[in-house]
Amino acid sequence: MGDSTVSSSGNPDAQRQFRTALSMFATGVAVITAPRRNGPPIGITVASFNSVSLDPPLILFSVDRRNQSLPDLSTVGTYAVNVLDEAQQDVSNRFAKANSDKWGGMSGVSSERADVVLLPNALATFECEPYAQYDGGDHVIFIGRVKKHQSRSEGRPLVFFGGRYHTLNGAHQPSA
Repeated sequence: MGDSTVSSSGNPDAQRQFRTALSMFATGVAVITAPRRNGPPIGITVASFNSVSLDPPLILFSVDRRNQSLPDLSTVGTYAVNVLDEAQQDVSNRFAKANSDKWGGMSGVSSERADVVLLPNALATFECEPYAQYDGGDHVIFIGRVKKHQSRSEGRPLVFFGGRYHTLNGAHQPSA
């Protein structure tokens, strides 16, 4: 097993090695969506979604400071986390790209509230109001208070590991 010291000096080789090490943690893939005052809705692919608290119900995700939607996302009153199904790799790729027509040919499914945008066929959705934002170095950490959530009883998550998408084999292990 290779060891590497992480430096904040901006060394590209050290950053690449750190990113490679982080990629050894398998994550699900989600798309953050939110209405935008002017223009199409916000849509950002993240692999940094996590639960924070059950009471109150809080979640978190982080967004790269270079993301062009960050200024708009930082000021919205609501946003949604859409957990992607393994059949939605194309959706993940669509919302991971900068400077593209992310919504072209795709319709967002609105919830009962007009100020939330939900993606069709998501494995789970969490409609949130902003709770807090924190400095996370080259990212901004968003904590959202979940106001409503839903999930499908069938389906498997889109998984990201080692810099690539993966699917689960369907085998279930008993919980400890």
